[in-house]
Amino acid sequence: MATPTQYYGTGRRKTAVARVYLRSGGGKITVNKLSLDNYFQRESSKLILRQPLTVSELGESFDVTVNVHGGGKAGQAGAIRLGIARALVGFKPELRALMRENGLLTRDAREVERKKYGQPGARKRFQFSKR
Repeated sequence: MATPTQYYGTGRRKTAVARVYLRSGGGKITVNKLSLDNYFQRESSKLILRQPLTVSELGESFDVTVNVHGGGKAGQAGAIRLGIARALVGFKPELRALMRENGLLTRDAREVERKKYGQPGARKRFQFSKR
């Protein structure tokens, strides 16, 4: 059986959804047809996103193409991180233990709590007046 030329992983975080494709290459990362530096301005987001590649030491052997939508930049970075980790496990199943050890395969399930009627936010209450 021939080995696939591309590996796929889906990542989700808050309301962001990322579709990640890994192809053999020189380490170029493209997000929504833009370079990584053009799409993400914050260094912390870039660091979060590259984490699975640095942990597995495979950063220079893959070109990463990402389609991401929904949420904000921080949520999108977290979604891409999960997608890359899942795609790397698809490429090399032995990496699963290493990724799990570093918490890269765990989906962060925290979502924004909905606003309730009769109050200004999810938890905040209007000021109580006794008289």
